[in-house]
Amino acid sequence: MKSSTKIILGIIVVLVAIQLYRPARNESNDQSHSIATVYAVPAQVSQILQPACYDCHSNYTIYPWYANVQPVASWLTHHVNEGKEELNFSEFATYSPRRQYHKLEEMIKMVDDKKMPLESYTLIHKDAILSADQRTILTQWAQGIMDTMKATYPADSLKRPTRKAE
Repeated sequence: MKSSTKIILGIIVVLVAIQLYRPARNESNDQSHSIATVYAVPAQVSQILQPACYDCHSNYTIYPWYANVQPVASWLTHHVNEGKEELNFSEFATYSPRRQYHKLEEMIKMVDDKKMPLESYTLIHKDAILSADQRTILTQWAQGIMDTMKATYPADSLKRPTRKAE
């Protein structure tokens, strides 16, 4: 057998073997700590968050068919886990007020700068592409929550203290 045939056969065996590995899926529908338990999420905002944010920033991902194929499944799992580490709308109520405030600030910046949703996501999920109006709706909603927080909590509790230069 030629060495190139052995290499191709080896690659096929590896590709078939890795199909047996199935990473845990992000499919919990527990909403007991979701952002909606602490702040109003109008239907208009929810209709934007669902397709544009929740697959990577909640505990419930709607997986495409190709999520059943390795190594794509592992890549998607890693990507979703990274997104949830940054911001998890399903766990938002468990965040401290300071962290909630900071995450809303980051969300506004990322949406305004068109860094979210990721381009790699919107290539396949066309319904996640945000219009200028949708960006405005999201950022105004997040800013409204931040304004409510400013009125509710002492100002110094929402911002990280600045360090004094030594």
